[in-house]
Amino acid sequence: MSGSVLVALRGASFAYADGPPVFSGLDFEVREGRALALLGRNGSGKTTLMRLLSGGLRPRKGELTVEGRAVRYDRKGLTALRTTVQLVVQDPDDQLFAASVGQDVSFGPLNLGLPDPEVRARVAESLAALDITALADRPTHLLSYGQRKRTAIAGAVAMRPRVLILDEPTAGLDPDGQERLLATLDGLRRNGTTVVMATHDVDLALRWADDAALLTPSGVSTGPVAGMLARTELLAAAGLRLPWGLTVARLLRSHGLLADGDPGPRTPEELAAALADG
Repeated sequence: MSGSVLVALRGASFAYADGPPVFSGLDFEVREGRALALLGRNGSGKTTLMRLLSGGLRPRKGELTVEGRAVRYDRKGLTALRTTVQLVVQDPDDQLFAASVGQDVSFGPLNLGLPDPEVRARVAESLAALDITALADRPTHLLSYGQRKRTAIAGAVAMRPRVLILDEPTAGLDPDGQERLLATLDGLRRNGTTVVMATHDVDLALRWADDAALLTPSGVSTGPVAGMLARTELLAAAGLRLPWGLTVARLLRSHGLLADGDPGPRTPEELAAALADG
């Protein structure tokens, strides 16, 4: 995998109070510029991993590093971490608390002690990036679910993190809302934000991610997304199925309609386009 290592867990172990180990001796990396999908069954440790990466949880053993430097878990160290890594949880209602969209998005930059002009610039930039500028004065309790999701992400983007971690960001969105959000994430990636997404949707992971991390009872396996999601035994251990695109590619190859090494269509739309082109 290309890209320098931005954030990493080295030899990390973690367990909740009175519970079994979630991770033992975990080595895990987030590489700059690589879209990473985290996949696994419920209870596999995805949420714990995301909170370890963002500083919400502290490893019992091992360390969290940013560009090779160990994170300190004091106020100064965690503030520095959160200017690099931001986590957006699955339910936006767990993250939104201010009276209006603009106030909520401004909370993080204000907490950094930034001057008012800088805060206003960051809020405007983040609202525009998430296509919710028109909602700046809207009370948060009057937002639709999709608007609340976008507002929560905008609050994280206003911190200008280098790594944005999203927990099931497309869950609960209709197909149009999902496509709009994915287009927004693509825009953030083009502007230099490294995006990590936890999802159960293998088809989404195949079309969106560069790399995939599969969480199984035996540990975490990471690699380029197409290769990882073709490993049927690993998918079964992670409680996942083979993506639609890889199933179709195997069928096309078996009939001599797709050359070895050609990745094939990732979506029905790509298949239809390929068939139309002959």
